[in-house]
Amino acid sequence: MNDLERALIDIAEVRERLAMTQRFKGYSGVAAIASGVFAMAAGVVQALLVPYPAGAAQGRSYFALWLACCALAAVVNYGAIAHWFVNDASARDRWQTRTVGLSILPALVLGAALSFALVAGGQLAYLPGIWYACYGVGLFASRTLVPRAVVPIAALFLLAGIGLLCVPPHVALAWWVLPSGFGIGQIAIGAFVLRDRTPA
Repeated sequence: MNDLERALIDIAEVRERLAMTQRFKGYSGVAAIASGVFAMAAGVVQALLVPYPAGAAQGRSYFALWLACCALAAVVNYGAIAHWFVNDASARDRWQTRTVGLSILPALVLGAALSFALVAGGQLAYLPGIWYACYGVGLFASRTLVPRAVVPIAALFLLAGIGLLCVPPHVALAWWVLPSGFGIGQIAIGAFVLRDRTPA
């Protein structure tokens, strides 16, 4: 091994250690997995009540179900961050928490605004695509603060969102669409966060 190769390896190791120190410690792998389980459960409820929503009444039921699922997931995840912030965070970690909030907030606000606008306009078929895409954008915005393995998941969310904006309504609103991504995706993210925290 020559000096150049050794220097390149050293640089790669330094970058990896720096990335590790930049990662946000407030994310909870357990909370992310719980969010995925909530999405799976909501998918089962949708399959039983409105598997393929059609009409205004079923559309409202669909939106209410997934809004409740989103709210529950937000409470669990942000509750975990708040618990960590109060009990374990250092001064540097508290500063990083504000950075995380600012990186994700625009995607969340945009997703919420578009959701209520689409519901008001009776365009519910675009909701899954908007939710997938905005979540993918939010993950990309915080990519330096999460395990590297989460980045491909962010790309899949974004691509799925774009795809769902182009499919027929009966496909976009089908009971399996949101559990497939938010269920499996959140469980995978939680597993990566837990693995990242486990000492080698």
